[in-house]
This record gives sequence, C-alpha cells and structure tokens, in this order.
Amino acid sequence: MGNGTAIIVTENLTKRYGPVTAVEGLNLEIYEGEIFGLLGPNGAGKTTTILMLLGLTEPTAGRALVAGLDATRQPLAVKRIVGYLPDNVGFYDDMTARENLFYTARLNRIPPEESARRIDAALEQVGLTQHGDRKVREFSRGMRQRLGIADVLVKDPRIIILDEPTLGIDPEGVRELLDLIARLSREKGKTILISSHLLHQIQQICNRVGIFVGGRLLAVGPLETLGRQVMSGKPLEIELQVEPQNGEVLSLLASLEGVEDVCRDGPYVRLRCAKGRDVRPQLAGLLAQRGITLLHLRARGYDLDDIYLEYFQGEGKP
Repeated sequence: MGNGTAIIVTENLTKRYGPVTAVEGLNLEIYEGEIFGLLGPNGAGKTTTILMLLGLTEPTAGRALVAGLDATRQPLAVKRIVGYLPDNVGFYDDMTARENLFYTARLNRIPPEESARRIDAALEQVGLTQHGDRKVREFSRGMRQRLGIADVLVKDPRIIILDEPTLGIDPEGVRELLDLIARLSREKGKTILISSHLLHQIQQICNRVGIFVGGRLLAVGPLETLGRQVMSGKPLEIELQVEPQNGEVLSLLASLEGVEDVCRDGPYVRLRCAKGRDVRPQLAGLLAQRGITLLHLRARGYDLDDIYLEYFQGEGKP
C-alpha cells in the first residue's frame, strides 16, 4: 500500500459540456503505490475524469496534478509517466503481440535492445510469453486486456490508469487480470487507478475506493468505512429473523423506541429506525429477555450490497 505521498491530486476539478456537468468539483488524492478504485455507474463521469488527468480534455474549472505536473499545461510530461489502458484497447490485429509491443516501444523512443528486453519481461509478467508470436486477432478479450497491460509496462510508467479493464471478460479471465494488477502494485510499487462500474469485482484488490455518481464523489476511503459515509442521513433498516415469528413478536418489535415501521418480508422481519437511531443494542436484549431466538440480524444500508443496489443498479438514479 502507498506511503502516504499523494501522486495524483485534483482540486475542484470540473467539466461541463454545455448545460451538462460531467464532473463537479472533484477533490481527490491518490497515494503513491496504492490501488485506487474509482467506482460508479455508467455515465458517472469516470472516463471524463481520466481524460482530464491525462491532459486529453481540458477542465472547465479546477486542476489536476499528476506527480506535481499540471495535466492541462504539461500533458506530454504527464504522458511520459502514466500508462493508460482505455476501455477499448486498440491493437493492429494482423500483427503479432510482440510486433504491436515493438511499435509502442518505438513510439516511446525506447532503443531496440532495451525494447526487446522490456517486451520479454512484460509478456512474461502478463503470462503471454507463449503467445508473443501469435496474431492479435486470435486473442480473446481477456488476452487482449493482458496484452494492453504489457503495452503499458513496456513504457515502465510510475502510474497506471485502467478504464473498465474487466469489461466483457469471463470470470476466470477477470480473476487472472485482477491478480496481475495486484501483483504489479505489490512487486513493482506502481500506483494504479482503476475505473469500473463492477463494484464487486474491483473491491477485492483496491486499497481505497471512491464512489462516484452523477459527476460527484459521494465518499472515499477503505471499503469498510464507505457504507457509513454514503448512506449517512438515510434511515437505518434492520433485517432480522426470529423464532417464533408471530403477530405478538411483531407488535413487541414495533413498540421499541426509535422503531418507525415493522413489516414482514418472507422469512424476514424488517424494521425501519427513525433517522439517526440504531436500535440493535436494545433489540438483542429485549429478545433475550422474552426468550425469543434471534436467527439472523443485518443492518441494511451500511454495506457494499446496499450501496450497489442504491446507486449502481439503477444506473446512478438514487
């Protein structure tokens, strides 16, 4: 994990396209050596943010600093230290994997002997050594993504930015790709920024994540703290299963101070607490006192599944 030095900093970064605000007042710090996930539904503004970090699109207001460089004013210097894998990586299909990588090395003015050494190392790192002389048109989507990472590695950047890297890959390919990304961060100390709308995939490897919806950052931090941040101000819902589960028990639960609503939902009972209230401590005591067995208890609204249902499933319309 990072050493606490911010290598990517955005200050009130804003992008408007006419009346549409794609990114609004984004303040973000990403630390050197960490894997940071920018997570949000499609159309949240993730790609626009990345394009501003790379100096490929100009902010309407605010600025982006990458390793101390202003991305708008010094885009070429930024491109030298950042490797970018767009969501649809382009290769020459009728060239082999190795030929494609040589082409990238030439564009980056890497001398031929050095190129050969870096290409061999990159192919090995992404597990494509056996496939280096195959034409890219024969590659699966997962293999193309791994070749995309090899392409980025040939450049040996300090920062790697991946836009929706797992899209359209089968589960096995996703696992290989995520393992590879985690290894690069661990062994090579690379700073990695991943944008994705696939919350559950990406969470496995990120040190911290930012939840990005409708151009705004709702919360940022390690996963454990996110639910509380994103859902604060929303009433807590408690899901429980009790034995026995009869009308008498339901009225008992409804009588608890701080409970606004009780309803049955299949095998579960759902309680809605008043805003800012959490009746779980009293609940456990009360049930034990009455000899009622508690089989299951979960606070809804504070974990990743709830964030997912709230924001991602409805494509960002809470």
